[in-house]
Amino acid sequence: MNQQEHRKNEHVSLATKQFQEETATTTRLAEVRLVPQTMPEIGLDDVDLTTTIAGQPTTAPFFINAMTGGTPETGKLNQQLATAAKETGIAMATGSESVALRSAAAQPSFAIVRQTNPGGVVLGNISATTSPETAQKAVDLIKANALEIHVNAAQELTMPEGETDFRWRKNITAIAQRVNVPVIVKEVGQGIDPRTLRILNTLPVAGVDLGGRGGTNFITIENGRRSHHDMAYLEDWGLTTAESLLVAREFASGLTVTATGGIRTPFDVAKCLALGADNVGIAGFFLHVLIKHDLTTLIQTIEWFKDQLKRIMVLCGCKTIAELQQAPYLLSPALQQTVEQLLTIK
Repeated sequence: MNQQEHRKNEHVSLATKQFQEETATTTRLAEVRLVPQTMPEIGLDDVDLTTTIAGQPTTAPFFINAMTGGTPETGKLNQQLATAAKETGIAMATGSESVALRSAAAQPSFAIVRQTNPGGVVLGNISATTSPETAQKAVDLIKANALEIHVNAAQELTMPEGETDFRWRKNITAIAQRVNVPVIVKEVGQGIDPRTLRILNTLPVAGVDLGGRGGTNFITIENGRRSHHDMAYLEDWGLTTAESLLVAREFASGLTVTATGGIRTPFDVAKCLALGADNVGIAGFFLHVLIKHDLTTLIQTIEWFKDQLKRIMVLCGCKTIAELQQAPYLLSPALQQTVEQLLTIK
């Protein structure tokens, strides 16, 4: 097993140890309140959760976001996650395919996703330094419906063997122009700021995955792999999920917006949609359910998410995701003040 493959297994182990049941305070979603409609004048059967991800129809506005792949062990996880996606009709993104693009031995751990779920919506995942030609190979490997390009400067700088050059814009543009599927630019846990959103609006990309702080923290994970654990001071780096979403409402007008980072409950999903997200990615929580329990429990959990989200939408008087995106909400004074400061950034 090479270093990159070994790192994939380390990431799963460390992410599992890091998982916390309650993260609403770190995502700042606890500071968001949905305004109830006391007389909603709708019933549960009126609610429609269908939406699209990367232009593809799905049964729910949340999906299994990028996690893993690259080794036999993570390939088994990918097969189970793909089974859950197939059984529930939701989309799924793979972890970074970079290792598979360098090693043929790692390819089956990603290809298994499409083999398991031949008719589902599958998103590929590559780094921003991948060549356009190789990016298309990543798409072809899993017959992806869309391609996530992850931007992860903080993780790379913390990673003992990480990259140190982050001039990405030109290559992201080239990838988006060359691959035959929509491209989504994805952060991995530190959120996306107003300046970057303005830049992304000028690039030929279809969407942005905000990857806000509050969920799996790859700075903590990579610092745990450093011999002296000397970069813990960066563990609170970045913008939270709620902060990133509220900023994106103003600066991502030309992009579809995916909310990720610390999503643990159907209420979190509803709040993200009300804050303007087009869809919501869930990674760590679903992985936790799968590893701690089993595949059957994960499938049941996803179906429970659907049912509970419908109930929340009834309480808001919303029949569709589009209506929920326009639902009223309240912010804590502290979060409102943070957003007002962020909106002044030029």
